[in-house]
Amino acid sequence: MISQFNIPSTVIIGAGASRELVPQLARLGARRILLVSDAFMAASGLIARFEQELRAGGITPLIFTEVQPDPTDENVRAGVRVLQSEKCDAVVALGGGSPMDAAKAICVLATNGEPLSRCQGYHQVKSPGPPLIVIPTTAGTGSEVTKVAVITDTARDVKMMMLDRHLLPTVALVDYELTLTMPASLTAHVGVDTLTHGIEAYVSRKATPLTDPLALQCIRLVAQHLEIAWSQPDNRPAREGMMLAATLGGMAFANSSVALVHGMSRPVGALFHIPHGLSNALLLPAVTRYSLAGAKERYATISRTLGCATASMNDDEAAAALVPALVKLNLTLQVPSLSQCPSTTRARFDQMKEKMASDALASGSPANNPIVPEIPDIIRLYEEAW
Repeated sequence: MISQFNIPSTVIIGAGASRELVPQLARLGARRILLVSDAFMAASGLIARFEQELRAGGITPLIFTEVQPDPTDENVRAGVRVLQSEKCDAVVALGGGSPMDAAKAICVLATNGEPLSRCQGYHQVKSPGPPLIVIPTTAGTGSEVTKVAVITDTARDVKMMMLDRHLLPTVALVDYELTLTMPASLTAHVGVDTLTHGIEAYVSRKATPLTDPLALQCIRLVAQHLEIAWSQPDNRPAREGMMLAATLGGMAFANSSVALVHGMSRPVGALFHIPHGLSNALLLPAVTRYSLAGAKERYATISRTLGCATASMNDDEAAAALVPALVKLNLTLQVPSLSQCPSTTRARFDQMKEKMASDALASGSPANNPIVPEIPDIIRLYEEAW
């Protein structure tokens, strides 16, 4: 089997890695940059810190913070207008998955033109955008090392998944110190999101010998560090471990593809405005239970790697131990069910569940699942997650 593996050409990781922003921009010859972030980052004071460093380095930043959680095509268009009117020669993304995904889309829309929807799907981006440097502030999405962006199409109420090497950042600055102030709920949601990336990368029908070790190490690191990072937010080794897990998981899933959890997660986010990490987390146990029989040996390996199965268990026993462990993890981390999310109601759920199932299947990701579902199967899984 021939497979392709893409990651950013430069990844700088470790405490203080974000201090490399000015040197990396100088290396790229950028003098005027669009800094893409969100209102939370602006309120935190972190943007001000980077703005000061940029100006001291002779680089002019244009600050764009009109990125909402689960960014939309309208956010992207607004960013492109600033990029082009201010004649910026590079883009910097600061924040979680939403600013990073928005920045990727801003870059490619600026050079490929409207509509953004023609970039939806696999390998549909014709031309590269300007250089992009990403600085993640959460340990979860892995977007800093992926060729993937997810943007909501507001006209269709659909999350568009775009996968193309032109979406890869030029440089990723992965600094776990920026995650030390993450609140417990966000730590939990993006942490289980990271675990989901490792699991889906490993069981995907497109998994490769290059992605398998990355996926398993991602899972191993989550097992070691997530609950500690959640309960002890200033625990630096745990924060560092989760940041590495997120980056490895991103490298894995971007090159083996995600599967049914992500396919089902996107419609939940688009229609109920539930953050991506949370929607993945609340779906993971149900989808794993459904999928076990399709890749029992691989799920057994995951179970052993997580530490919820012993070496003496056979594959059937080890795989069976995985789902209860995932349920217990969500309970420990206080991950809500779909019905407990404040933006959901039973009436709206019943009204939209067939559309969600149809949109999930149409996204393409469920086709990578160990068991490929049909629409009635997906509806039943949404019911289980409710």
